[in-house]
Amino acid sequence: ASSAGAFGSFLHQGQICMATSRHLVHEAVVDDYVQALVARAERLPVGDPASGQVALGPIINQRQVDRIQRIVDESVAAGATLVTGGRAEGLFYPPTVLSDVHPGMPAYDEELFGPVAAVIAAKDVDDAVRIANDSEFGLGDGVFTRDLSLGERLAAGRIDAGSVFVN
Repeated sequence: ASSAGAFGSFLHQGQICMATSRHLVHEAVVDDYVQALVARAERLPVGDPASGQVALGPIINQRQVDRIQRIVDESVAAGATLVTGGRAEGLFYPPTVLSDVHPGMPAYDEELFGPVAAVIAAKDVDDAVRIANDSEFGLGDGVFTRDLSLGERLAAGRIDAGSVFVN
């Protein structure tokens, strides 16, 4: 799950229409997930793609860098934990992981369009569905579960999104 989560949040610097912005993770495994996601994020080189092999290139412009930085800074000020990343260098924004994200924080409420993974703990499946549906955006969602039939039931009717991917 952390591999797919990293891919979803950091591919194209998170500047794609179906980037993974919110990672809803069962509270029993959220710390392990954050640790695995951070390990993946910290292995991704950031820089000029023409200068060598990098995983993340520049953000489209300074205005977008400033927007990403505002979302991260305001979320941290509201109580989110900055686990890794979180500080731009010019147009380059490192893979960033925020944990302890809750409603009312920009990383929860706004579309990011940047390489930021906002990790949100869910108490159970019903809580995860409630959180997933607590968004006005809902273009795509993904469910990762050991119980494929549960994933299919969630995708078939409980999650309100344009597309729901299972595992």
